[in-house]
Amino acid sequence: MFFKKVEENIELWGSEKDDTEPLLPSLPTHRTFDYVLVANKVDNEQKALRQEAFIAQLKKKNIQITRIPHDNKEFFGLRAPSAMFEDYQYLLKVSDSCNWCGDEKGAVTQATRIRIVHFILHNTYINTGENLEELLMKDVFETMFCLHERKEQKKLRKKWARWTALFRGQPVNHIKSYFGEKVALYYLWLAWYTKLLVPAAILGVIVFLYGLAFFNTNPLIKEVCDSNITMCPRCEKRCKTWQLSDSCTYAKVTHLFDNEGTVAFAMFMAIWATLFLELWKRHRAKHVSKWKVYDWCEEEEELIMELVNDPNCKAKQFRHSYLQSTLVLILVTLMVNRWVSLKLCDIEKLNSLAATERSFTVKMFTFQFFTLFSSLFYVAFFLGRINGHPGNYVRLAGYRLEECHPSGCLTDLFIQMAVIMLLKQTLNNIIEFTIPWCKRLVNEKAAKKLERKCGYCYRKACRDENGCIEPCDICKLRDWLRNYHLASSDAFSLFNEFLEMVIQFSFTTIFVAAFPLAPLLALINNIFEIRLDAIKMVRLEQRLVPKKTNDIGVWTKLLEAIGVLAVIANGLVIGITSDFIPRLVYRYHYGPCAKGKLNYTDCMEGYINDTLSTAYMNNSNFDAFINPWESHNFSVTECSYRDYRNENDYSLKSQFWLVLAVRFAFIILFEHVLVLCKFIAAWFVPDNPTQVKNERLQDKLTRLKDELREKKLSKSTDV
Repeated sequence: MFFKKVEENIELWGSEKDDTEPLLPSLPTHRTFDYVLVANKVDNEQKALRQEAFIAQLKKKNIQITRIPHDNKEFFGLRAPSAMFEDYQYLLKVSDSCNWCGDEKGAVTQATRIRIVHFILHNTYINTGENLEELLMKDVFETMFCLHERKEQKKLRKKWARWTALFRGQPVNHIKSYFGEKVALYYLWLAWYTKLLVPAAILGVIVFLYGLAFFNTNPLIKEVCDSNITMCPRCEKRCKTWQLSDSCTYAKVTHLFDNEGTVAFAMFMAIWATLFLELWKRHRAKHVSKWKVYDWCEEEEELIMELVNDPNCKAKQFRHSYLQSTLVLILVTLMVNRWVSLKLCDIEKLNSLAATERSFTVKMFTFQFFTLFSSLFYVAFFLGRINGHPGNYVRLAGYRLEECHPSGCLTDLFIQMAVIMLLKQTLNNIIEFTIPWCKRLVNEKAAKKLERKCGYCYRKACRDENGCIEPCDICKLRDWLRNYHLASSDAFSLFNEFLEMVIQFSFTTIFVAAFPLAPLLALINNIFEIRLDAIKMVRLEQRLVPKKTNDIGVWTKLLEAIGVLAVIANGLVIGITSDFIPRLVYRYHYGPCAKGKLNYTDCMEGYINDTLSTAYMNNSNFDAFINPWESHNFSVTECSYRDYRNENDYSLKSQFWLVLAVRFAFIILFEHVLVLCKFIAAWFVPDNPTQVKNERLQDKLTRLKDELREKKLSKSTDV
């Protein structure tokens, strides 16, 4: 009951209750087309023969084809026979994984028709062994697309795909009926993720405000801003000594996120990531149970469509090769991009499209993750850690390694995170929306020419031999061109949306200790992202092929891996990159309070000076550092740098080793406690609500009773 109440409260926040019925399949007032193929008029005889051969293969499968020429192109409208979908419904009914799968009990929806025809088109081969994908690559056909349904498209635009519906809920049942379960689950997940960002964003703002409250009174900031300490040059060419007080502004900024509240917030976000996933599983289970696809299986669905396409098909065999797996692992590590990922999937020879998609997703995410996070990991854990010290700097190709910002490496990490979460997200959304919008604006002119030609004939349409309204060729072509001129969509369209959001989830959780405002910026971005994606899919892009599924797939596993990595990364950021541990050690071991000074003395007084070491120019061990200084004619004889080293021989002080030991102790304690809490939370929150379990049990019982009743009825009829 507790988790049910939590889910209900979260659903009601800032959303509209989606209690409307899904878009039911209505009888078409005119003959609809399942798919449209487009080909350029070609003079090449070989291309023309291949084109006709593919059309002939489709006709053998009783697919009706309407051919309309326009300018220098040929448009082919495709409509599959009813018998094909009757076979699909029967096979679905007798399959092991179907629990009388939702819409398939009654009339076949247009989304189901499109999904099946899409599969058939990609699995139809001509006598040369080429399929449609290869013919598209060889320019035998230019493109292919499924049509938007004008009536249902208008309904979605009115209640969902518009900016004025920014704070309304997602009509997931309508989305499922039009775009399929896969797209519906994307919006269901994105809305759930956005809602659960609210408490994380609020707490992140509180942590930020906590740092802001002591902005001008913090003794550490005062010590930096009021100091007269001369710091050593940060480089050797055209660099001068500088005053520690010059970093006053950055010291203030650093304190906004590097404070005691950050540790508590990082712990909260680790638990939050686990609760988000566990509550999402419950939320998903409730919807897929209502859609009657809880027990649905990707592999079995694919087998059914194989049979519908070719009754004599053979099952693809499972294969595994350790040599191939080793090759794939090496190549993924060294070079992964989209083309390489697809080729590696071909090498693996997976037995289903679902398995191929999972494999491709893991490879692409791995590449994107390391590409985008490599600089953050470098700044957080390597920058300034191996630079050496005055007189013995570490060099690469003769140059000193880069150092952290004077106020600490966490400042550099904060700046990078701010750029990514604020600037990069904003630019990505602008580009993502502007390109298809501009394309639609330019291409609308071509469609308007046909609208003027159509005129009266569209209203006075004739009827075909079955009595269905049959628009004239110009009216058909007008609708086809309207869809043809939209931005193209393919299997990668939804993948790219998921990838963008999962990468954002990674930024929000993995380095949240360095940027507590990440959840807030993610929340603001997602409020607009949901509507932007809706407008794109409904108004600016060709219709996505509806896909059936009951989960977001391998993305769930990736999110779980990110949750574990977030615990490790935040523990390392606080323990190694942040100054939290050195401050803690100073307060309780080296500071004035630890030495029993007067009560009115601030316990952190003298901390900044304690973290600095001094370098002398007249030191015998300073020879390697003298020449660069002499070239600048510096009048100073000593400077300071951040480290725990002795002044004479630059050896590490005992304080360095104590701080290092406490750092590692904190990391081990932090990670073990949080991992334990994550496991407890995952165990405590059941994946399936009790209501869903009971409904599934009742559905199975009803199905078995129906089967038993039919058997008895059949026996009585025989007698």
